[in-house]
Amino acid sequence: MRRRITTIIAIIAAVALLSSVAMATIAWQKLFNETYKPNADTALAKAKCQICHVKGAELNVYGKALDRKPATAATLKAVEKLDSDKDGFSNIEEIKAGTLPGDPKSKPAGKPKK
Repeated sequence: MRRRITTIIAIIAAVALLSSVAMATIAWQKLFNETYKPNADTALAKAKCQICHVKGAELNVYGKALDRKPATAATLKAVEKLDSDKDGFSNIEEIKAGTLPGDPKSKPAGKPKK
């Protein structure tokens, strides 16, 4: 009986943890869309969770720049000048172009600004 209770508690804790991660992702996605208003036909708008995540709960480099910080517009603004994916374009240049700031294969057309 004691083992069964322990198992049930572990399951409840895992579900609570996973749902809080999902809710955090939704909050960030909503904030990102409200802050930057990406055009619907861009890779950025279509990416949804992949703006910050590689797959599942794994964060990409842009997501890691935001990790453990408050979900605020100021937090998003604080990482705009970074080039999280090291592709030669700042995060804000990629966001304005509709490309993914956490994916080095997704970058604006043209050459990066120096």
